[in-house]
Amino acid sequence: MTRAIAAKLGKRRDAAVGDRFVTFLVILTVCASYAVAADGYDVAIEHDLALKTRDGVTLRADVCRPKADGKFPVLLTRTPYDKNGVIDFCLKGAARGYVVVVQDVRGRYSSEGDWYPFKYELQDGYDTVEWAAGLPYADGKVGMFGGSYVGATQFLAAIAQPPHLAGICPNYTASNYHDGWTYQGGAFEQYFSESWTTGLALDTINHLAIKATQRANDAKSWSQELPLLSYPVLAMPAAAELAPYFADWLKHPNYDEYWKQWSIEDHYSQIQIPVFSLGAWYDIFLGGTLRNYTRLRKEAGTESARRGQRLMVYVGGHAGGWKNQKVGAVDFGDRLPFDVGEVTLRWYDNLLKGMANGVDREKPVKIFVMGKNDWRQEDDFPLERAKPTHYYLHSTRAANGVLGGGTLSTAAPAEEKPDQYVYDPSNAVPTIGGPLCCGPLPTGIGPEDQRPAEAREDVLVFSTPAFTQSTEITGPVLLDLYLSSSAVDTDFTGKLVDVWPDGFAQNLTEGILRLRYRNSAEKPEFANPGEIYHVSLDLWATSNVFLPGHKLRLEVSSSNFPRFDRNLNTGADQARGTSMVRATNFIYHDKSRPSALILPVVQ
Repeated sequence: MTRAIAAKLGKRRDAAVGDRFVTFLVILTVCASYAVAADGYDVAIEHDLALKTRDGVTLRADVCRPKADGKFPVLLTRTPYDKNGVIDFCLKGAARGYVVVVQDVRGRYSSEGDWYPFKYELQDGYDTVEWAAGLPYADGKVGMFGGSYVGATQFLAAIAQPPHLAGICPNYTASNYHDGWTYQGGAFEQYFSESWTTGLALDTINHLAIKATQRANDAKSWSQELPLLSYPVLAMPAAAELAPYFADWLKHPNYDEYWKQWSIEDHYSQIQIPVFSLGAWYDIFLGGTLRNYTRLRKEAGTESARRGQRLMVYVGGHAGGWKNQKVGAVDFGDRLPFDVGEVTLRWYDNLLKGMANGVDREKPVKIFVMGKNDWRQEDDFPLERAKPTHYYLHSTRAANGVLGGGTLSTAAPAEEKPDQYVYDPSNAVPTIGGPLCCGPLPTGIGPEDQRPAEAREDVLVFSTPAFTQSTEITGPVLLDLYLSSSAVDTDFTGKLVDVWPDGFAQNLTEGILRLRYRNSAEKPEFANPGEIYHVSLDLWATSNVFLPGHKLRLEVSSSNFPRFDRNLNTGADQARGTSMVRATNFIYHDKSRPSALILPVVQ
C-alpha cells in the first residue's frame, strides 16, 4: 500500500533511499502540510526551500518547524545522503520547539552543483548557517547535528566561523581526511573508500543523467554532432566524472597541501564554539573523534569553547549504531542502547534555550566501559588515573600463530631471539570484523572471533596468563616495536584482543603502519632491508574490563585486508602497482630492543 501511495504521488527517488522515503511520503499524505506531534508543538513542513550560495549554486532544504507564533532556535544538518532520510529527527526536533533544517549538500539529490567531498563545505556551510538564522521563524541561534560525513560539514562550517553558529554536535566523524579517513598510518583505507564511493556514485549518475537529458532537449546543441553515437543521452559518464575525488585520493598518499586545506586538526584555533563529540569503540573514525575532543579542550579559539567541549563514546558507530545491544558477535547488554536524537536535543535544550536540565552540571565525558558493560562519567579523556603500563613481548619458542610460544608480561625482556614471519601480499591476512564502513564484510563487523587469523603462521600471537581479578584498560593504546624487513617497504599491524575463557578472541582495537611513513606522513622514506627500526603504531583507544579468567592478547602481522590495501612490498606506486614480492619481517624483543604494548591500566 505504501509503495502504491509513493507511485501515485509521482515522487522519483533512487532505490537507495528505500523504506525511509516511503515512510516519509506516507507521513506527508496523511498529515498534509503539517504533522501532529505526540507531545509538544504541532509541526509544519516546508519542502525544497532554495538557498543561492555566494557562487550562484542553488542548494535545497526541507524545514520542519513548530506550527506556532514566535521564533525558535535552528538545528541544521547538511547531508550527502538525501535529506528525506532525516524526517524522524526533523519531526521530533520541531515538536520540541526547534526549526529543523535538513539540506542536501552541493551536487547531491535536490541540490545543484558538482559533488566533491569537503571542497565546498566551508563556504556552503557558512552561507547556509547565515541563511537559516535569517528565516522568519528563526531566533538567530543555529546548532548543527549529524554523523559521519555530516560531521565534516559541521566542523568545516565551524572553521568558517559564521556569526550565528552557536554549537555543533558531530557523531562518529574524523579530524583529518587523510589520516583516519582515507589513509591510516600511511595505508589506504581500501574497503571504506571503495564502498563509500560506490554508494555515492548512484546519485552522481542521476545528476549526470539529468544534465545529459537537459542537453538532449536542446536540439541546437547536439543535432550537428557526429558520430550519431555522440547523442548526449547515450554518452555514458566516465569514471572521472562519477568520482574524481577517488583518483585524487590515490594521487595523494602523502599528507600534503591537498589534505591540509580542509584538515580539521590543523584549524582547531578557528573553532570558537562548544562541540559535543559522539563516537564509538569499533567505529572507523574513533581516532578522529577522540582527537577532536582532546585537542579542542586545549586548542579551541576561546576559553568558553575550550570549556564547552563534551564527549560521549558508546559501542558500534558505523559498526553497529546505538539502537542495539548486540554489536558484531558480542552482546553488550541492555545498558548500551540509547536515543542519540534525545541526547542531541537535551544538549541543545541547555545550550540554545538555556534550560536548566542538568547538562551543565554533568561531567564532560561519558563512556561505555566494555566487559563491565556499563556507562561511566569522567572528568576528562584520557583518564588521569590510568597508568601507562608496558606489556613486553616475549617468546620462548616461535610466536607464530596461537599455538606458538608468544607471551606478554610486565617484566622486561632479557636476551631473546626475534620472531619472524613471511608476509605474502597474494595471501594476505583477512579482515575479521573491526572498524568498517560501509557495511560488514562476510567475516563480520565490529567485535568478531579472531581465531581464524590467529591460526596463521604469518600472525604473531602474544598472550598474558588468565587474569585472576578484573583489570581495566581505558584510553589510548600504543604498540612500540623494534623491527626489520627484507623489503624496502612493508606494513606492520597490531591488534588488541580480549580472549574469553571459552577461547573466543574478541578484537578491541587495531592499527597499522606503512614502513615508509615511520618518520613522517609528509615525507616517506624507504627502508634499508635488514636494518632495525624503532617505530610506534597507534592502535587508537578502547575501554574494556578484562574479567577474571580472560586473557589479554596482541596480534602482530603485516596485513589486514581488505580493510587496508595490501602493501606490495616493492616500493612502487600502490595505486598502479601489480607486481608483488614476499617480505620476511622480524620483531625484536630483547634487553636492548624491548618491544612492548603500552596500555592505560585504570587503578
